[in-house]
Amino acid sequence: MSATTETAGPTRGFTITPVGDFTLAESAMFGFGQRDGVTTAQYDGVMRLAFCLDDFSSQVGVELRQDEAGVQALVHGPGDLTAIERQVSRVLSLDHDARGFADVGNRDPVIRRLQATARGLRPPLFYSPYEATVWSVLSARRPGAQMAGIRTALSESHGATFELGEQTLAALPTPAQLLTVNEFPGIDSGRLARIHGVAQAALEGLLDIGRLQSMGHEAATAQLQAIKGIGPFYASLIVTRAAGFTDVLATNEPRLRQLVGELYELSTTPDAAELEAIAENWRPWRTWAGVLLRAAGPRALDTADNSR
Repeated sequence: MSATTETAGPTRGFTITPVGDFTLAESAMFGFGQRDGVTTAQYDGVMRLAFCLDDFSSQVGVELRQDEAGVQALVHGPGDLTAIERQVSRVLSLDHDARGFADVGNRDPVIRRLQATARGLRPPLFYSPYEATVWSVLSARRPGAQMAGIRTALSESHGATFELGEQTLAALPTPAQLLTVNEFPGIDSGRLARIHGVAQAALEGLLDIGRLQSMGHEAATAQLQAIKGIGPFYASLIVTRAAGFTDVLATNEPRLRQLVGELYELSTTPDAAELEAIAENWRPWRTWAGVLLRAAGPRALDTADNSR
């Protein structure tokens, strides 16, 4: 099945009004998974998204801009506008009242410092559990940059391509489209078979966003491990960074523990138990705090070093 190209201008839109601090530029500059964040110099005021709809019926492209009224979205492609707005809100973590996260900074000086460093940063999420799972299988034990390029090529060849604010962005094939791909450069047959397994799991409802959210983090993480190629680490990553749970602490991430040790001026890097003790102050926003530490922590440390 060949890719489709959407060239018509946007005909629909919506406005999301953030509750609490939010800065679109921070989301646009935040790189993770297959998505590279733009630099300050590259950011032109537009954040561009291209993704499969949650119901897998098609793909859409979205241009996002922020003004005094909120986040303005221009939509390219088909689909129910209310459902698209709901998905975009989730991807930007705008489906939460962030005033509670501001309270974390009121009781933790390190978090307060990082909130000032990256004002309005909320965790950007994968477009869906389906897209996060495809990426996890595609990139496992392979260089991320290389596999991001292959994902882009796969999307351009078999998904949908959108012209968004003078830039082109391709959306991943839907599960049905993905199942028609019998071979692709850079994806070996075993990996492609596992990706087909992900597509089939999505069509069977195992990756439905509402279902995973209603199950809770632990049960959803256990369920995803039934998909071939998804172990405990990736299952937790998918659920946390695609379903949008706000209070999951990544105790097994060495980089997070290292940053906590430096930012909290500890004599040694904390172990998992010590991290859990420090993170008690972050509840019920431990996911957000962990993302903030990894994203803004290096910036804050660089600023401190340069000021000495």
